[in-house]
Amino acid sequence: MTDYLDTVIVEHNPSQKTINRAVIWLHGLGASGHDFEPVVPQLGLADDMAVRFIFPHAPKRAVTVNGGMVMPAWYDILEMSLERKIDVAQIEESAQQINDLISREVERGVSPEHIVIAGFSQGGAVAYHVALGYPERLAGLMTLSTYLATNDNIDYSAANKDMPILIEHGSHDPVVPVVLGEQAQQLLSDKGYNVAYHTYPMAHQVCMPQIQAIGTWLNAVLA
Repeated sequence: MTDYLDTVIVEHNPSQKTINRAVIWLHGLGASGHDFEPVVPQLGLADDMAVRFIFPHAPKRAVTVNGGMVMPAWYDILEMSLERKIDVAQIEESAQQINDLISREVERGVSPEHIVIAGFSQGGAVAYHVALGYPERLAGLMTLSTYLATNDNIDYSAANKDMPILIEHGSHDPVVPVVLGEQAQQLLSDKGYNVAYHTYPMAHQVCMPQIQAIGTWLNAVLA
């Protein structure tokens, strides 16, 4: 029996139809599944769209760069150099837990091509790993204020070569420098992926114009 991560579930279903779309959205280091819960009503999703948002809680683990403090984390960060030395095995473990959540949505009747994988900061690094390696076509990948940590470890899936990818970053981000978002965009574009890249004049956060743009993108890729 699969041991699923604890999650926060928010359903956008004004027409009370059967849920047939899903967004699995991963929070950042030290946060929780409640972090992006308030964003859902602000997205402006279409009234005829029935979408389940799944916000998983990361397991608690020691984080080296925070003095070994135990906190919600998708993986350990070993040093905060620009390259970000990380625990790749823990990213792969977290990615498998997200794959399990995808499988659960499929069992509930949501096809993979109607599932978006999203993540902020640390959650975005896991989202990259999950979506780029997933063996079936997904609806899209959205990464916010993050970096592509495991390029050398991803078994890139041909099924998702034409998957829409949205990368968004704050131009004044002191935690994950904007150059890391640019590097991910460049690397994926060079591989032939369909990448939309936007920056906003903000720090390590989200802002209202961005949330509205995310809603527009979700309306398109989940249509």
